[in-house]
Amino acid sequence: MPAPWNDASRLMHIGIKGFELDHSEVPPANLVFLIDTSGSMDQSNKLPLLIRSFKLLLSALAPDDRVAIVTYAGSAGVVLEPTPVSERSKILDRLERLYAGGSTAGGDGIRLAYRLAEQHMVSDGINRVILATDGDFNVGITDVDELEEFISRKRSSGVFLSVLGFGMDNYNDDLMQHLAQNGNGNAAYIDSISEARKVFVEQVTSTLVPIAKDVKIQVEFNSSTVSEYRLIGYETRMLEREDFRNDKVDAGEVGAGHTVTAIYELTLANTDAGHIPPSRYQSTESELSSNFDDEFAFLKIRYKLPDAHSSTLVTQPVTVANYFDTVNTAPRDVRFATAVAAFGELLRGGRYTGDYGYKEVIALANDALGDDRFGYRREFIQLVRIAQTAEYLNDLLPE
Repeated sequence: MPAPWNDASRLMHIGIKGFELDHSEVPPANLVFLIDTSGSMDQSNKLPLLIRSFKLLLSALAPDDRVAIVTYAGSAGVVLEPTPVSERSKILDRLERLYAGGSTAGGDGIRLAYRLAEQHMVSDGINRVILATDGDFNVGITDVDELEEFISRKRSSGVFLSVLGFGMDNYNDDLMQHLAQNGNGNAAYIDSISEARKVFVEQVTSTLVPIAKDVKIQVEFNSSTVSEYRLIGYETRMLEREDFRNDKVDAGEVGAGHTVTAIYELTLANTDAGHIPPSRYQSTESELSSNFDDEFAFLKIRYKLPDAHSSTLVTQPVTVANYFDTVNTAPRDVRFATAVAAFGELLRGGRYTGDYGYKEVIALANDALGDDRFGYRREFIQLVRIAQTAEYLNDLLPE
């Protein structure tokens, strides 16, 4: 569809979704909570919110699922041996006893958590360590490279890793993403009980139940119809081109019902609207490319089933039949995703968005609200308004 911030460019929206599971189809779970109890967690939006969040997760688990609790720093060690969720009062009691205090040099927490998970492995089930922290990743392995290597080795045992961030002070988002990716898991930032409900109740299967691993997306653009392209975001998840077919290269995990969205901005061929001038030595259209004049691109997706070692390839051409002449005629979810992408572009300086600002983002998002059952889209709009106000106040400051 046309890019709302540039009449001369187009947006290509790619969305994939893992299949949904009925509650009765969810496999049994063996979860180990690895909880940061250092002094920095002693704030209302950290350890207290973490405890409330894990209580929500307990409500979404089956009675036979098992939960263990390991802490590092402060109250360090095994707080709860693997315990069935049916013993809810015992689990809640251990959670309520957690306190924050002390430094972050908290013993060998990560190794202990994985050891518990491996000792109580559930065949054909969910085996996962859930690390919850405010960004102090001193979990017993202080060297970041060594920590990533340890987590990478452990994923081959069938134990995956999820990382949850709480609080704003020293939260290390980049490291969180790398650790989760190395552990064939996912990462989430939880700043409210509403966000906790989203992760642990509404999206619990996509958070905990992997249906595919090493999922890779690659797009080949048709030079006869597209002269330029750029991927919006995903800087921390980029792969080399040759890694796409290499099944030894790790990539992302997709859970049941999990959605992944990627947006490219394109400049069509045979126009002078691009950011890069034509090359003197650019090859002319080949006879082969003329056979695909109705295609913008060729989409390729590779994935492995959770227990597989080789990948499956899925392909799909992107043709003129997929094109929407105006933004307003595009699907509602695509329009809302575009508003989110535009907001991200503005927060990074608006290099490509021209005069398109927060006001236009709010209008686009409002128009694409839809049902918004849990209010997440309205919450996004409120974030944009906060950014708009902050920019206005900043403009009032003296030079």
